[in-house]
Amino acid sequence: MSAILFALHDPPYGSERVYNGLRWALQLAHNGDEVRVFLFGDAVLSSSTGQKVPDGFYNTGKQTSALVRAGGLVGVCGTCMDARGLDADRLLDGAHRSSMVELAEWTTWADKVINV
Repeated sequence: MSAILFALHDPPYGSERVYNGLRWALQLAHNGDEVRVFLFGDAVLSSSTGQKVPDGFYNTGKQTSALVRAGGLVGVCGTCMDARGLDADRLLDGAHRSSMVELAEWTTWADKVINV
């Protein structure tokens, strides 16, 4: 079992980088690995409540919630949240406002860091 940290940067929609990063993280969690995801920049919106997408389209909010249910931890950059007007009360259950201090701790905890 490995300790794996994902750092996601892109917006939740418009490219598939966050979508694929969350898929990858979720699969590793299902495989028994310890997974943590840190959301930077526009990726912080992946952890917000109330996402509405067309039928049949992926939903990064649902993916993030599934990752938490599978035992993953999700940290959301507080500075990036502030820059986008995202209040902590709009974060999905299990995602939390985080910081560079926590990211540094998670980086030293991880066996592998994947930057998407």
